[in-house]
Amino acid sequence: MKTNPGNFFEDFAIGQDLVHTSPRTVTEGDAALYTALYGSRFALTSGATFAQGMGLPRAPLDPLLVFHTVFGKTVPEISLNAVANLGYASCRFLAPVYAGDTLSARSEVIGLKANRDGKTGVVYVHSTGRNAAGEVVLDYVRWVMVRKRDEASPTPEPVIPDLPSAVAPADLVVPEGLHATAYDTASAGSPHLWDDYEVGERIDHVDGTTVEEAEHMLATRLWHNTAKVHFNQHVESQGRFGRRIVYGGHVISIARALSHNGLGNAQWVLAINGGTHANPTFAGDTIYAWSEVLERIELPGRTDVGALRLRSVGLKNRPAEGFPHKDEDGKFLADAVLDLDYTVLMPRR
Repeated sequence: MKTNPGNFFEDFAIGQDLVHTSPRTVTEGDAALYTALYGSRFALTSGATFAQGMGLPRAPLDPLLVFHTVFGKTVPEISLNAVANLGYASCRFLAPVYAGDTLSARSEVIGLKANRDGKTGVVYVHSTGRNAAGEVVLDYVRWVMVRKRDEASPTPEPVIPDLPSAVAPADLVVPEGLHATAYDTASAGSPHLWDDYEVGERIDHVDGTTVEEAEHMLATRLWHNTAKVHFNQHVESQGRFGRRIVYGGHVISIARALSHNGLGNAQWVLAINGGTHANPTFAGDTIYAWSEVLERIELPGRTDVGALRLRSVGLKNRPAEGFPHKDEDGKFLADAVLDLDYTVLMPRR
């Protein structure tokens, strides 16, 4: 057989090294499409002159665009037969990526756990994305529920990796050369800097974005994400939901773009500490978002910039008034679609 059916749960083994196919050159076109899909308005990744004012040679690609590109590279070998992507941890953005660079990806299997239903199992992988020079620009862990090929196949001993709750401040990487010594709040679109945020503060980002069928399908193809649950309605019409599920990263980027209203100076994503896609999103759903400041972090040797650790919650078809997302027992509400813990870089006064 010359076609690739993808790996099923029993095809994975601890320590397995997966080299992902089709290194991808990212371009100004990708940046324009990213803006068209999500409407992100963060000034550092929007304009060359603003980026140069912060010490970079030109506008870097949005960190989440880099994340989606690398993630998409991993799908054919890891999650082609996935039921759902379950979460992320220890994700660090280690260097800016600029238009014209080529991204490749590689993963190692670090955990396996069969599910009680006998039909699926959870696979944990540590993935890295590299630029054309071989430098690691992205490093992260994710775990995904994958179908079994044969329900009668032997069940492996469970191995669940011990993952930190957050990326340590000492491991956060500020892009080389970046500074905020003459930061332009007017061009950035917000007067509120790192010093103005308090731990425990919650911000309703107010606006909503409706997910269109054409947009999420365009995004899925743009990232080379070949998971059937996202693009094949013929197959998914027979599945649990009867329709395609929107790629979870699409929801992350929508929430991040919405967060500009309230966090307009959060110019760079340093890390994704953890994340859960609590419920599926479908075309036609409208995403709202709110954020909570979890931690205000001083960066060693820096007085011009600091880091904020945030929780951003995405809700579908309901505004964020009252900041709900879990019930009294701590279970996600049915309209909570995203609970993302991440760390951003923000200028200081």
